[in-house]
Amino acid sequence: MGSRRRHIFWVITKRWWRAVYLARFGIISATRRREIFARQLREAFEELGPAFIKLGQLISIRPDMFPPEYVFEMEHLRDEVAATPFEMVRPVIERDFGHSLDELFNTFDTTPIGSASIAQVYQATLQVDYTPVIGDSLPAGTKLAIKVIRPGSEETIKADIAVITPLVNRLSRIKRLARFGLSQLLSEFADSLASECDLRIEGRTSDRFAFDFADDPYVTTAAIVWPLTSRHVLTMKFIEGWHLDQAKEAEAAGVDARFLAMYGANVFMKQVMVLGRFHADLHQSNLLMTPDGRICYIDFGITGEVREEDKEAIAQVLAATVYADAKRAIDYSAALGLVVSDEKTDEVTARVAELMSRTFSVTPRDVRGFAIGFLSIMNEQKVSVPRGFGLLIKALVVVEGCAQMVYSDIDIVDAAKEFTTTLVLKHMLQPARLYARIPRAVDAAIAELIG
Repeated sequence: MGSRRRHIFWVITKRWWRAVYLARFGIISATRRREIFARQLREAFEELGPAFIKLGQLISIRPDMFPPEYVFEMEHLRDEVAATPFEMVRPVIERDFGHSLDELFNTFDTTPIGSASIAQVYQATLQVDYTPVIGDSLPAGTKLAIKVIRPGSEETIKADIAVITPLVNRLSRIKRLARFGLSQLLSEFADSLASECDLRIEGRTSDRFAFDFADDPYVTTAAIVWPLTSRHVLTMKFIEGWHLDQAKEAEAAGVDARFLAMYGANVFMKQVMVLGRFHADLHQSNLLMTPDGRICYIDFGITGEVREEDKEAIAQVLAATVYADAKRAIDYSAALGLVVSDEKTDEVTARVAELMSRTFSVTPRDVRGFAIGFLSIMNEQKVSVPRGFGLLIKALVVVEGCAQMVYSDIDIVDAAKEFTTTLVLKHMLQPARLYARIPRAVDAAIAELIG
């Protein structure tokens, strides 16, 4: 453990001094300086391996805790590692099910089609017919994707957590770093990894998503094969299709890629404002355009949840953003826990209005630029960003990135306008809400008549 501690210290120190040099020892702008330090930290995490890559991924979805430069830099973490030899992976599968590979699958390709820090993915074929929890039956011979936890990955990550815990605890006592809640982040990190290393949780989340969109003709996900799924192994139907950067190939095969990119924005809105749970790790590897013209969502390792009482406020914030109404956005953000003090309200509202004018006056509107600017304003004004609110903003940026990977001119603000407007009207026209507003409407009418 001592040598690992020294290696971690050396890598972090090396990258820190490089950032200091690139930042001209602090004489450049604060924003540019944060960007440089964020990039060096991201590269250090990649160099240090699985636990640090996962820590960086957690930072990337916590704009409530970290400056936007760090949040968005961590998007670029490369979670690609050399494959573990299959002779080390085979025992993981056979031990979990108590049978040999030949007894479990019709065929099994021992060359992985994907290799990340925690798991590797293989192709196989189904040995017997299977009816999934939801979806069409899978006949014998159906192509499968087999996700397997890499042997030793859990132990390596736990060892790294043990090494960095004392360091994090010491850093948490430094006044300038206290507001980042590093000890809390480390605790969340450990819980998140424990969840990610139990593939049954991902399988259940995938099935729940399939139920949520069972009646949607344009959305699908991979059916889970539960008899061949365990803590360390997740077996699902292999999905044929094209990634988002392969739109030309998809359209050549008759798929309306532009429609799917626009439709995907509304799928996200439905997840957040109707269902109250959403896929929070969207990127091109986790989305496919299928030959039958649907969007397929895969890899449900990171999800977000929205409380029932927050749904209307989120709809109002998104509607205010769509119509570039800064005051309304700030007002309804308070209902989500983003509270701006009275003495700062005018300044913050004016800055957000200017930001909206600047980022929404271009075509297509720059949601990413708005999100980074908005979070920067809150960070500078020391306004606390609630976790759910920050995750929502980050997810919107990712949705925009996914859509524009298909076609760079897609404007997700336009794509969201009809959905958010309809939803806000639905909330406003609820009988209970209308009934509650009758007394105020009567008072206003009387005042007008006798005024």
